[in-house]
Amino acid sequence: MMKSSVSNCPVPSEQQPLNEYEELKSSWLFRDCTLNLREYITKIAWIWGISWLVAFPVAAASFAPHKQSAQFIISSIAGSSVGVVLVVARLYLGWSYIRDRLMSPIIFYEESGWYDGQNWMKPQEVLTRDRLIVSYSIKPIITRLKMTFAGLAVLFVAGTIVWHLV
Repeated sequence: MMKSSVSNCPVPSEQQPLNEYEELKSSWLFRDCTLNLREYITKIAWIWGISWLVAFPVAAASFAPHKQSAQFIISSIAGSSVGVVLVVARLYLGWSYIRDRLMSPIIFYEESGWYDGQNWMKPQEVLTRDRLIVSYSIKPIITRLKMTFAGLAVLFVAGTIVWHLV
């Protein structure tokens, strides 16, 4: 049934949204979003820890740890959170791009280079399949990433309040 529509697809294999989705889902950074909540939080904590290795010396150079310990701790936590924000932003942009390609009824593709772009109208069965993938696989990932952003925003606000109280 779907085989005939997909086999008649003029879009090169590597530019077909379903193949782009499968590739993204299996790539080392993006597959972390598909893990269960505990494993996902563990991966985010590892990213934070690696970012802390950079933020710690900067915070120590800015605030003497033995004299201004509260400012040192808050600034090292905030600095290491910047790395997490950058990674989560990259994840969000990647998954959003794939979501948009799957949801779109028309796919732009390049046949052999940047100068010869074409559009392909998805058949209804392909569009339905792609939209089901978005609904059941990609929307939960994007929701998780939005919640991660919200959690980071809450931590930044809390850190700012504590900074002003200290």
